[in-house]
Amino acid sequence: VQIYEVEEHKIESWRGKKREAGSFKPLVYISPSNSLFDAVYSLIKHKIHRLPVIEPISGNVLHILTHKRILKFLHIFGSTIPKPFLKKTVQELCIGTFRDVAVVPETAPVYTALEIFVDRRVSALPVINDAGQVVGLYSRFDVIHLAAQKTYNNLDMSVREALRQRTVCLEGVLTCYPHETMEDIIDRIAKEQVHRLVLVDENQYPRGIVSLSDILQALVLTPAGINALNS
Repeated sequence: VQIYEVEEHKIESWRGKKREAGSFKPLVYISPSNSLFDAVYSLIKHKIHRLPVIEPISGNVLHILTHKRILKFLHIFGSTIPKPFLKKTVQELCIGTFRDVAVVPETAPVYTALEIFVDRRVSALPVINDAGQVVGLYSRFDVIHLAAQKTYNNLDMSVREALRQRTVCLEGVLTCYPHETMEDIIDRIAKEQVHRLVLVDENQYPRGIVSLSDILQALVLTPAGINALNS
């Protein structure tokens, strides 16, 4: 599909092309009788952000589960989270991605960010300045926003300019430090309703990414001996 055809391209045609290419994936869903454990496993294993809860007889969609909603539920009912886990630091638990973290310079064009999204299969990029310090976050939702604003033909604008042109409140950059406890991390994510925190050092240089998937993996699946992140 050419960029100028985006507005007229039909989902049905897109699905057909995906089938022809052998890259079409069936819908991942759960039923109301499944557990939250099943939901967390499905979200992380299939690397999806939304999980429909479908009534098996009628086929009606009853609810949409997300990482944020599950973590918020666990946060509200805090007694379900083991205290020793909450008191340990990010560094102690090694939760997150710490090696070869994908970033994008604020002076880079938007199409460079798109290439990194595809090549590295990530959903957000810390934006760094000339000194290498974190100054923003550019995510796939920003790309969707470009399409909604019909400005996707201007992909040679800088990431910095694209962030300035945001007309809606999208996820900004929130950071955390290696010495902070998981209690602090979960509180911040739940309060700000973001998908991830950028791990930085005292000079604001990026050292890693702590995502909702990382936290739910460590909190729910790892104690059961399951690693859905790398399965």
